[in-house]
Amino acid sequence: MTEKRKGARSIKDIPEDILEQLNRGELETANLTEWLAVDQKLLLENLLQQNGRTEYLKPIVENVNQLKKQTVNTINETIGVGLLHLTNQNQDQAFLLTLSRHQADLVRCWAAYTVGRNTAADLKQKLENIQPFASDRHFGVREICWMTVRPDISKNLTESLSILSGWTSHKDENVRRFASESTRPRGVWCEHIPELKQNPGLGLVILEPLRSDSSKYVQDSVGNWLNDASKSQPEFVTEICDEWLRESPTKETLYIVKKALRTIH
Repeated sequence: MTEKRKGARSIKDIPEDILEQLNRGELETANLTEWLAVDQKLLLENLLQQNGRTEYLKPIVENVNQLKKQTVNTINETIGVGLLHLTNQNQDQAFLLTLSRHQADLVRCWAAYTVGRNTAADLKQKLENIQPFASDRHFGVREICWMTVRPDISKNLTESLSILSGWTSHKDENVRRFASESTRPRGVWCEHIPELKQNPGLGLVILEPLRSDSSKYVQDSVGNWLNDASKSQPEFVTEICDEWLRESPTKETLYIVKKALRTIH
């Protein structure tokens, strides 16, 4: 295995050759700084040239240029949705497979949008198809993929909670974490789920099995989930934490509870 690359701490410190490789899709970003530094329009142009799909470039770039607010996330979504429409129009499913297996993490992020925003698939299919992205080795892909299906989760909450509760026993910690992170009542960079803010008890089918999870990545997510809920239902969260400490006084549960209650006391 190659040694993990350490990314630069600020965008201006990224070596030129590294930035060029990132923009050509030859490298994965090593940290958030690099992730923010990639020129996604240039990466898209290079990707389409490398795969003989240059006719896809103009319509997608036009959509990106029309964005009122150009952030990494809005550009990411616009490119992903654009690729979805164009591959559908051209019955070009083979290219979608190329995207989902690409070595560049931002390309796999676009691929996650082609799954999450595919109106031809129902919720069950979408969640099934997004699971490989949930277990991706790269933090960026794991973060984007739950955001792509979040609107569907919110609209079909009962079915989503039922499906995702099955993911809580998955052997991959990233998949378990997705179940919790994708259903957070408030979440980060995403719309809230009003039903869970008012009635967080609905989420216990996911949280209970994870209350003593061995993975810190999962523990952080569960703690944050409950902390979200504490902003509208503090009594509920306090009661659940008391109950968990009584029934499961492990160091993992203790860590989750501390995170959950951090803004109540």
